[in-house]
Amino acid sequence: MNKFIFALILAAGIATAMNSAHPLDSVKLAINNLCLDAKSLLPVVAMMMIVVAGIIYAAGQIMGAETRARANVWATAALTGALIGILIYAIAPSVLTTIYNNGTTEYVDLASSCI
Repeated sequence: MNKFIFALILAAGIATAMNSAHPLDSVKLAINNLCLDAKSLLPVVAMMMIVVAGIIYAAGQIMGAETRARANVWATAALTGALIGILIYAIAPSVLTTIYNNGTTEYVDLASSCI
């Protein structure tokens, strides 16, 4: 059964590759879509994590002492994750540009790879 499923997936992949003008066009399109989705999703997820951290903290304050302590840890973890996400979204392009340019000051638009 596993060999049949593998053969079916392999045949579907070959048929898809044969339909495109260049075999790697579909891979380039998939990577581009992944890049666009990540760039549009990261700020939204970070904002939602900030809201969730506030809700968890507020809900923990009306509970008992042990639940309050756990809620503080969870809220802190959510807030830390949101702040790291915002930093990645804000700082990553300039860091990647510096790495990509081998330290030169010449600007390369990395966003052009994610049209």
